[in-house]
Amino acid sequence: MVYILAAIGAITLVVLLWQGFGPIRETLEKHTEQPQRPTAPDDDPDFLRRISEQQRKPRDEN
Repeated sequence: MVYILAAIGAITLVVLLWQGFGPIRETLEKHTEQPQRPTAPDDDPDFLRRISEQQRKPRDEN
C-alpha cells in the first residue's frame, strides 16, 4: 500500500513539474508577446472613427 501511494505521489509531482516548466509554457509565452490586432474592421477604432466622419461630412455640407 505504501508503494502505491509513493507511486501516485511521484506521478503527481512529475505532472505538476511538467505543467510548470514544460514546453507548453514556452509556446504560450511566445503567443502572448505578439501585439493584439483587431480581427475585423468593425473592431478597429480608427476605422469606426473614419466611417463616423464620412457619415457626418455629407450632412454638414448640405
